[in-house]
Parts: sequence; C-alpha cells; structure tokens
Amino acid sequence: MLDWLVNVVSGSSITYLVVMAAVLFDAVFPLIPSETMIITASVLASRGHLAIELIVAASALGAVAGDSTSYGLGRGLGPRASGWLFRGERGEQRLEWAKSTLEERAWVVTIGRFIPGGRTATTFACGMLRMPWRRFLLFDSIGAAIWSTYAAMLGYIGGSAFEENLWKPMLVALVTGALIAGGIELARRMWGRPRRRDIPSERA
Repeated sequence: MLDWLVNVVSGSSITYLVVMAAVLFDAVFPLIPSETMIITASVLASRGHLAIELIVAASALGAVAGDSTSYGLGRGLGPRASGWLFRGERGEQRLEWAKSTLEERAWVVTIGRFIPGGRTATTFACGMLRMPWRRFLLFDSIGAAIWSTYAAMLGYIGGSAFEENLWKPMLVALVTGALIAGGIELARRMWGRPRRRDIPSERA
C-alpha cells in the first residue's frame, strides 16, 4: 500500500493534478484513499520535493469540485441515484442522518468532510433538499479549506519530525488521522443522531 502510494505520489509537478483528481473522485465515489495521498504528498513536501501550499490548494479545489458534483447528482437525480450510491443499511443510515441534520443545521456541510463515510452523504443530501448552491458552496468551501490544510499538515509536520525515515511520518500521520476521524464519528453518533420522531417508520 505505502509503496504504491509513493510510486503514484512522486516529486513531479503532475502530482498536484493527481491529488486533485483523487480528491474529486473520492468525494463522489469514496473508493480512493485521497486523504492518504495528500498526507504522502505532504511528507514529500517536507523533504523539499513538492510545495505544501500547492498541495493544499489542489486538495481544496478537488474537494469543492467533487462535492459540487455530488450535490448536482442529489439535486438532479435524487432517489434514483441514492439507491446505488448508498447501498446497504449503513449507507442508508448515513444519508438519512445527513438529510435530517441538514434541515436544522446547514453548517454541518462544513464538518461533513471530516465524518468517515459522511462527506458524500452530506453533499448528496444537500442537493436532494435543494439547498441553494451558493449557500452550499460557502459552507463547503470552508470545510474543504480546513480539511485540506489539516490533512496536509499531518504529513508535513510528521515529515519534518522524522527526517531520517519516510515511513514513520506517514504511519504516524495516518494513525493520528484515523483517531481524529474516529473521535468525530463517535461525537456524531452521540450528538447528531436523528430524533426518533424524525426517523421514517419501517414498513414491511
């Protein structure tokens, strides 16, 4: 896994486009470890091979573009697309949580990117609920900027602390990111769970 990432995320200037494309795709179809790619590129930036500010910019642009695509799918296709984007019980639960929460707290768009498996559900739900795109773009841009800076700094600071080794900063950054994401998910479940009266009743 790490060898593959290092080969993909090199010191070449094309890396910025690779990172941006990975984040964009991951925002709609969460199959690519985009955050891990940002961390890897940032570790290389700490070695002087890449520019950290361009990594942050590419990540933020890819995030906004991908989130806007997910928003467009939710607004244009709605239930027709939700069936294959959010398969399974967990996917449906995340989408229901996003819809019920967004009706009262639009700023959840900003933190949705930090919730494991929640970023696509949140942006898609914004489209389904027909949130004005300008309002969505404002909250989403703030979240994308914070998220891209956070992910880049995990790798960059770790790379600076472990200058003699490439794998240590990557592993430390990945574990730290996983712990933070797990804490956010736990807080979401405890604080943001939809009220029982807001959950549609099950039908046979």
